[in-house]
Amino acid sequence: MKLQEMDSKYDTKHVKTGIPGFDDLFECGIPKGSSVIIAGGTGSGKTNFCLQVLAHHASHGKKCYFMGFEESEQHLLDHMNDFGWDPEGLISSGNLKIKRFLTSEIYYYDKKGGSDIQVMMTKEVDPLLMELEPLSIADSVGFKPDFIVLDSLTAIASTFQGKEQSYRFYVERLFRFFEKIGATTFLVTETQQIPEVFSPTGVEEFLADGVIVIYNIRRQNIRENAIEVLKMRGAKHQKKIVAMSITSKGIVVNPNKEVYSEIE
Repeated sequence: MKLQEMDSKYDTKHVKTGIPGFDDLFECGIPKGSSVIIAGGTGSGKTNFCLQVLAHHASHGKKCYFMGFEESEQHLLDHMNDFGWDPEGLISSGNLKIKRFLTSEIYYYDKKGGSDIQVMMTKEVDPLLMELEPLSIADSVGFKPDFIVLDSLTAIASTFQGKEQSYRFYVERLFRFFEKIGATTFLVTETQQIPEVFSPTGVEEFLADGVIVIYNIRRQNIRENAIEVLKMRGAKHQKKIVAMSITSKGIVVNPNKEVYSEIE
C-alpha cells in the first residue's frame, strides 16, 4: 500500500484501545474526546483494561494520565510491570503520569483566583461554583493529556454520602470538564457482577458518551470474564456480549465468542 493511500485511510476522528479483539467490536473506533464509563464488579478487570489502554497509547507517543482514588501509584506500577508494559519507561518518556488522589482532595479549583474550595464543605449547591473546575491537573503544567482514566466514580460518590444533590451537580461539572479539555476519558464504576445499573446513581451513564461493561461470571466453581459495548454515541458497534480473558500479557477479547446463558 502506498503512503498516500495509508494516509487517506487514517482516521483522525476515532481512537482504538489497542486491546486485542476489542477494537473489532467497532466499525471505526471510539469517537475521539468521548467520556466512557468502564463498569463492572470487583475483580472483573476494569483497572487493567484502563491501564492497558494508557500503556498502548503512551507507547505510541500520546499523553496519558491515570487519576486514581483507590490503589497506590506503586501498586498500579506493579500491575503494569506484571504484564510487561514498562510503566517506568513510559513515565520517563513524559507520556504517562499516574497520580493517586485522596477523596478529601476532591474540590473545585478556581483558576482565576487560585483558590481551592472543598466541595465536601458545601451543604447546598452554590451557583457561583458553576465557573469553577471540578478537578485540578495543575500539578501537570505543560502536560495536556490525550487520554485520561479516572478510577473511580464510585470512590468519588462515596465522598458525597448524604449529599446527593451536591454529587449530581459535581458529576455533571466533571463530565463537562472532560468534554472541554478534549481528552478521551475512561471513568471506572464499581457495580454488581451482573449489573442492571452501571454507575453510582444511574445518572452518570446518561451523561457519558459510552458505557463498556465487563462481566465476571460465575460458572460452577470458577469465574469467567465477558465484555460488552453497551452504548457509544456516534459509533457503530456490535451489540453483543463476548468472551474476555486476562492473560500474562494483558486483556484479550474474543469478538467471535458470544456469551449468552450466563448473563440474564
